[in-house]
Amino acid sequence: MTDWAEVFLGVIAAATLVTAIGQIGVLVAAGRLARRIQRLTDKVERELTPLFEHVNAIGRDASRAASIAAAQVERADRLFADLAARLERLMNTVQVAAGGTVREGAALLAGFRAALRVIRDTRAATARARAEDEDGLFI
Repeated sequence: MTDWAEVFLGVIAAATLVTAIGQIGVLVAAGRLARRIQRLTDKVERELTPLFEHVNAIGRDASRAASIAAAQVERADRLFADLAARLERLMNTVQVAAGGTVREGAALLAGFRAALRVIRDTRAATARARAEDEDGLFI
């Protein structure tokens, strides 16, 4: 049985040697694959770096444009708020001026009407007095 034991021991040794050689082959292939992946990664990084720089530049420009647009909108808002306030003050001034003018005109018109009434009343009284004087002479 020792012969068989030596044969089996030789078979085990040969199998272990084949397994070791297979593992070494796998390790070499894995190393080559790792180097290829590293080269591919470097190439992709080199090619994508300018693209990312352009995307970053576009993002910065878009951010700048958005901030400028926001500033312009704020400026326009202030402009319209100032315009609205000025128009309100103008309308108040016009209303006060027109109201004062209307009141003055109404007072003037009332004075004119009163003067006309006085003149009419005076004429009527004079006409009545003449009529009474003439009535006395009429016989």
